[in-house]
Amino acid sequence: MLDDMLGRAVSPVFVGREAELAGLTEAFEQARNNAAAAVLLGGEAGVGKTRLIGCFAERASGDGAHVLIGGCVELSAEGLAYAPFTAAIRQLVREYGAEEVAALLPDGAARDLARLLPEFGEPSGDAETDTARARLFEQILNLLERLAERRPVILVIEDIHWADRSSRDLIAFLSRNLRTAPVLMILTYRSDDLHRQHPLRPVLAELGRLEGVLRLDLPRLTHDEVAAQMAGILGTAPEFARVGKVFQRSEGIPLFVEALVECGAECSFPESLHDLIIGSVEQLPDETQRMLRIAAAGGIRVGHDLLAAVSRLSDVDLEDALRPAIASNVLQVADGRAYAFRHSLIREAVHDELLPGEHVRLHARFAEEIGRDRTLVPHGRAAIEIAHHWYSARDDLWALVSAWEAAGKAAKTFAYNEKLQLLERVLTLWGKVPDAAERIGADHTTVLEQASEAAHACGEIERGTRFVKAALEELDEETDPARVAELLVRRAQFKMSKRKPGALDDLRYAERLVPQPGPERAHVLSKLGSFLAFSGEVAEGTALTEEALEIAREHGDECLEADLLLNLALGHSIAGCLDETIAVNSTAQAIGERVGSGRIILRAMSNNVDALNNMGRSAEAIELALEGELLARKYGRFRISGTFIANNRAEALEALGRFAEAAEVAERALTMDPTLRTRHHLRRIRADVAAARGETDVIKSVLTEVDAFGGREEFTQELAANARLKMGLHMLNGEPLAALEVAEEVVSTARIMSKPMLGWRMLALLSGVCEATETFAPERAAALRAQIEETGSAMSVDSPVAEAYRFCLNRDHDAAATAWERLGRPFLRARSLLQAGRAAAGAGDREGAAVRLRTAYPIALALSTPPLITEIESLARRVGVTLTEETAPSASLLPAAPPSSLPPPLTPREQEVLRLVTQGRSNRDIAAELFISAKTVSVHVSNILGKLGVSTRGEAAAAAHRLALIG
Repeated sequence: MLDDMLGRAVSPVFVGREAELAGLTEAFEQARNNAAAAVLLGGEAGVGKTRLIGCFAERASGDGAHVLIGGCVELSAEGLAYAPFTAAIRQLVREYGAEEVAALLPDGAARDLARLLPEFGEPSGDAETDTARARLFEQILNLLERLAERRPVILVIEDIHWADRSSRDLIAFLSRNLRTAPVLMILTYRSDDLHRQHPLRPVLAELGRLEGVLRLDLPRLTHDEVAAQMAGILGTAPEFARVGKVFQRSEGIPLFVEALVECGAECSFPESLHDLIIGSVEQLPDETQRMLRIAAAGGIRVGHDLLAAVSRLSDVDLEDALRPAIASNVLQVADGRAYAFRHSLIREAVHDELLPGEHVRLHARFAEEIGRDRTLVPHGRAAIEIAHHWYSARDDLWALVSAWEAAGKAAKTFAYNEKLQLLERVLTLWGKVPDAAERIGADHTTVLEQASEAAHACGEIERGTRFVKAALEELDEETDPARVAELLVRRAQFKMSKRKPGALDDLRYAERLVPQPGPERAHVLSKLGSFLAFSGEVAEGTALTEEALEIAREHGDECLEADLLLNLALGHSIAGCLDETIAVNSTAQAIGERVGSGRIILRAMSNNVDALNNMGRSAEAIELALEGELLARKYGRFRISGTFIANNRAEALEALGRFAEAAEVAERALTMDPTLRTRHHLRRIRADVAAARGETDVIKSVLTEVDAFGGREEFTQELAANARLKMGLHMLNGEPLAALEVAEEVVSTARIMSKPMLGWRMLALLSGVCEATETFAPERAAALRAQIEETGSAMSVDSPVAEAYRFCLNRDHDAAATAWERLGRPFLRARSLLQAGRAAAGAGDREGAAVRLRTAYPIALALSTPPLITEIESLARRVGVTLTEETAPSASLLPAAPPSSLPPPLTPREQEVLRLVTQGRSNRDIAAELFISAKTVSVHVSNILGKLGVSTRGEAAAAAHRLALIG
C-alpha cells in the first residue's frame, strides 16, 4: 500500500557511475559466457553502492538475468548465520515454489536446505560436524549451478562487512568453485569499516587472488557530479555557490548530498555527519521520530507486525506514524509487510540517539515480543534475535538463557562459529547469574564441553584446547570417567590437528577410563584403533578395532559397525592383506547402502580405489573412483568425500604415468576446499607429478606447506610421503648425500618400512639412493643397503606391485622393468630400464646397455619427463650409444641445451675434482686428497664450471648428478 511513495530527496538521475556500470556489465558478459565471475564492490558508507547495484540489476534483468539479492545483518558480534543466502533462497521459493527449487537438487539433498528454510521439509538426520556444513555448502553450489542452466544468475550479497563467519566461508567457497556456470556474484562492503583486524580482510585478499574476480572501489562524486545530482533532486540547476557549499560539506558522498539538499537553502550546515543525517529525521513529527527510534532498535529492517507489537499501536496508528518517514524516504517499504531504513547510516544515527534507559527498554521489548510470538521474525531468526536483544538490553540472566538456546539453534544450521561465539557469551555471563545451571538446564562443564566441540568443528584449535583444559579441571575421573574420556579424545584430536605430541597418550588414558563394554568404550576404541593403524601399529590397532566391533554389534549400532569395519580394512591394507581389505570394505559398503548412509558408502568406495591401485589394478581403480565421484555429487558430499576419492584417482593416474591428468584431478579437487588432511594428500600427489617432471619449485612448496621440514608427523603414510618427496628433491638438485641423510632417518623409523603398503615402495626408493651414493659414501651406503635388504627379506609380497618393487630393491632391474610393463606403469618401467642399462654398462655390456636405453628413451619422451630424458641421454653418451632421430627429444621437452650443444667432456682429473666437489669438499681438502696444490684445484674447478655452463659449485654438483658425469 505504500510501495509507490518515493522520497523527494533522492535524485531520479543516476549520476557519475559510468565506469563502474561498464565494469559490472563486462563481468556479467564474462559470466554469461560460462566463465563464472565475481565483483568486490567497496566504498564508503553512503557513497551509493546499493543505488549502483539496483541500477545494474534492473538493466541485467531486462537482459535476461535472474537476479537474487541477500543482505548481511548487523547483530552485534554473534551475527546471523547464512542470512544473505537464506534471503536469496527465500526469494527463489517465492518465485518458483519449494517443490520446483528442490527439484533442482540431487535426490533428498533439499533436506539440507531445510535447516535454513522450513519449506524444504524435515532437515536431514546426518548432522556430523565434519561433513554437514560441507554438504550444505555443496547444495547451495549445486542450486546456483542448476539455476544458471536456465538463464544467467546474478547473486548480490550486500554489506559483507557484517557477514557472519559461516557466510564468509560460504562466499569464499562459492567464489572458488563457481568455475564455468554463468553466475555473477556481486559482493558489497564498506571500505571505511575495514579496520586492520576486521575478519573480512583475509577473505577479500583471498578472493582478490582468484581468476575472474574484479575489484571495484566506488569513488566519491566530483564537483560536477554533485551539481548533476542536486539538479536531479531539485528539478532545476542549483546556484553555483550552493553547489560549492554542498560539495565541500558532503565531500562528494551522495547520501550526504541528499541530506544537505533536503536541509534547504535556509538552514545552516550541520557541524557533524551525525547531525547532518539526524537533521532530516528531526524535521519529522514527534510520533514519527519515536517510531523511528523503536524501529532502529529492531535493526535495519523490521516487520510491520513486530513493530506494532513493540510499539503497542494499532495498524492504522502505526501507519499514520510511519507515513511521514516513508514520504521523506527515511524508511522504505520492503516486501509489503516490513520497513527498512533507506540506508544503514540513517538507522545507526537514529539508534545512537536512544537514551540509556530507552535503549535498554526497547531492546527488552523486542526480546519479549519475539519470545512471545516467534513468527514475528523470519523463520530461523527468532533465537538469535532474542539473544541479540537481551544482550543489548544488558539483562544478564536472559542474555545467558537466550544465548544458550541460540547456540543450540546455530548448531542445527551447521553455524559452528556462531555457536562458539554464543557459548563464549554464556561462559562470560555465567558468574553474573547465580543460578545459571538451573536456568539453562546444564552445568558449567557441559557448556565447556559443547564449546570445545564447536571449536573442533570450525577449526579453532587453540580455543578448543583451552575449553578442554578447563572442563577437565572441573571433572573427576572417578565419578565422570566417560566424560573425561570423551574430552581426552577431543584433546587428542586437537593435538593431531596441530601435529603436537601426546595424542596417543591421551587416547590410551581415555581407553583405560572406560573399561566396561558399551558405546563409550566402543567410541574410544574406534579412535585409538584407527590412530594405531595409521601409526603403523597395525596388530594392536586391529585387536582394539575388533573389540569395538563386537560391542557395536551387541548394541545394534550399524553405523558404528560399518565405521569400524572400514577401520579394520585400513589395517588389512597397511599389512598388505589386500583381498581381505576389499572384502571388508565391501561389507561396510553394503551396510551403508542398507542404512542409507552416503558417508559410509563413499568411504568404502574410496578405500577400495586405493586397494585396487595397490594391487596393480589401476585402471579398475580409476573406473571405481569415477563412479564414486558421481555418487558423491549425487549425495551432496563431493567436498568432504568426493575430494578424497579424487585424490585416490589421481594416485592411480600418476601410477599409470598419466601425469597431466593426475595433476588436473588434484588441482580441481583442491578448489573444492577439502579438509586439511585431504588437501595435504592432494598436494603430495601434485608433488609426485612434479618429481617426475623435474619441477623442484613445486616439490619444495608442497613440502613447506605440509610442514615436512620442521613439523612432527604421527602417521606413517604422511611420514613416508614426506620422506619420499624430500629424497626426490635432493636427487633432482644433485644432492645425493642429502638424500642419504633422509634415507638414514627413514630406516631409523622402522614403522615406515615394516608394512607392505608403504614399505616396498620405500625400500625400492632407498635402494636407488644407495646406488646413487655408493661412490661418495660407500660405508654409509653399504650400511643402508644391509638394513633395507634385511627389512625386505622379512616382509611379505602381497601383490604384483610389491613384487615389482622387490625386484627394484634386489637390483634385478630387468625383472622389474618386465613387471612394470605388465602393470602398465611406463615411468617406473623406463626408470628400471635405465638402471638395467647402467648395470650393463658397468659390466662392459655396451650392446645390452644400448638395447635398454633405446627402449626407455621413447617412453621417457612420451611421458614428457625431462629428468629421466636427461639421465638416459647422459648415459647413452658415456657408453657411446646413439639415440635415433625418430626418438630424439624436441628442445621444448628439455630443461637444458639440445644434444648438439652438450657440454665438452671432462678430463679424468676434472672428473676426480668434480666427484669431491659434489661431496661438499673445499679446495684445500681436495688438494690434500689428490696430492696437488689448492691453486691447481681452483683452476680445475674453474674449467669444470665453464664446461658445465654453471656459475657455482652447488650448480656443478647438481649438473653432475643430472648428467651422470660421475659414477
